[in-house]
Amino acid sequence: MEDLHSLVRLYSLANAVEHDGKAVENSVLSKLLGDKPELRAHVQELRSLVEDEVKKVNALSPEKQKQELDDGGYVKEEKKEEKKELPELDVDRKGFVVRFAPNPDGALHLGNARPALLSDEYAKKYSGKFILRFDDTDPKIKVPEKRFYSWIREDLKWLGVNVHKEVISSSRLPIYYKHAAELISRDAAYVCTCGDAWKTARDAGKPCVCRSLDRKENAKRWKAMLSHKFKEGEAVLRIKTDIEAKNPAARDWPAVRIVDSPVHPLKKAHVWPLYNFASAIDDHLLEITHIFRGQEHSTNEVKQRYLYEHMGWKYPEVIILGRFSMSDMVLSKSEIRAGIEKGDFQGWDDPKAGTLRSFRRRGFLPEALRKIVVEVGARPNDITISTENLAAYNRKMVDITAPRFFFVAEPKPITLKGNVKKSVSAKIHPAREALRTILVGSKIYVDKEDFDKYKGIEVRLKDFCNVKLADMAEVTGYDIKPTPKIHWVPEKSVTVRVITPTGTITGIGERNILKAKKGQVVQFERFGFVRIENKEKSSVDCIFSHE
Repeated sequence: MEDLHSLVRLYSLANAVEHDGKAVENSVLSKLLGDKPELRAHVQELRSLVEDEVKKVNALSPEKQKQELDDGGYVKEEKKEEKKELPELDVDRKGFVVRFAPNPDGALHLGNARPALLSDEYAKKYSGKFILRFDDTDPKIKVPEKRFYSWIREDLKWLGVNVHKEVISSSRLPIYYKHAAELISRDAAYVCTCGDAWKTARDAGKPCVCRSLDRKENAKRWKAMLSHKFKEGEAVLRIKTDIEAKNPAARDWPAVRIVDSPVHPLKKAHVWPLYNFASAIDDHLLEITHIFRGQEHSTNEVKQRYLYEHMGWKYPEVIILGRFSMSDMVLSKSEIRAGIEKGDFQGWDDPKAGTLRSFRRRGFLPEALRKIVVEVGARPNDITISTENLAAYNRKMVDITAPRFFFVAEPKPITLKGNVKKSVSAKIHPAREALRTILVGSKIYVDKEDFDKYKGIEVRLKDFCNVKLADMAEVTGYDIKPTPKIHWVPEKSVTVRVITPTGTITGIGERNILKAKKGQVVQFERFGFVRIENKEKSSVDCIFSHE
């Protein structure tokens, strides 16, 4: 019994030291039962002991708690974090080369970043090469914009992705034209002028009349396409496949088309390769060995393999990735763009958008994004995460350095009566000795929610004093007591605006917030982490990160 009493005392002290002088009964009990499962048979007796010891321990000053804990020889057991490794890949081929091929028609989001990060991780793992290939040969539907080229480069750099080579597909049109002519000479492609009639024949599993044309006629038609003698919709280059293939989409798929009025920031041309044609050719010429590809691209792989067979090429290894979604954020370029146009989003870095620019603006670290992507891995099944899942990784990283400040979201003024200090000192960070000074007057602000909850009872103003909470609050002392602990802000404060995914919160904060640097992540105690976005003489604008 005596040994059990000592054990409970030690665990209560440890919990109090870890939580700013206030042990929590349930936390102490859970830790004890977790470390000593043999005590589960005596849980009722143990609960009573914990209750008594927590009260006694909480009555001690933090200094005495720590001293007694040290004297008791308590050593906190550090949990070793298991580092999750990505599974091995087949890398028997000479070299290891991966590519990331975004369309610069919008900002990258976390779903886009997943294959980029996985490709980068494996390139580093196998001392390979990462190629950034801008897939920008659609000047009609998913039209590229000049700004997104630089945004993508910036985002990849921010993520820590090591790009060994950059390729812009729109600058390689002569290469695609050359391969088109080669496929025609091999009787592996033909120029189709059937229009809508082709689809009818395809769906019936029958060849169109153009399919049987000889090489000479197709070469002539191809030259007519290049010289713009055909107009948009009048002719298209098709790759010969199995006309009776089970999937109609794989039957004689379109490779090159005509666009009469293209819209493109870098290139003026009227003959444009479609995605599967440009991608397949570039993957071969760039010697790509492994492709990280979404499940939705499975039909594209079937199409591209026909081209590889025609050319006698070996197809890269493919790693299928399931759909990556977030339950509370938008991961779709088209949806984000539509939201911006409707005014639902303020821009590509809106806090509600799951873009990398949004995460960066909110103060998420690239290491946190990389860590969750690696943890999820290269699995083929769909996965959905929440912002809180990601925040759990980010919190561990930013908590180490983020300075602490007081912020009240809904200020309720109270007047202090009695012995009021003119200033108080509070730690900038719990793990550091550095202090910040807060000047105090007879008037302060507490959060209205705390006021309504604790009105009429004694509470602890964090790092300050004890008061009986009321409009005229009496100071009852400065010793730490086992009473509710609330935050507060002095009368001389600054206006603080916090932009959140659901709206803007305007409150007040201590003036020390002005000392934080623009772009720095700080913690507003009992509120959450925020990133300082802008500062004026008496106001601060922040972006909410997470709790």
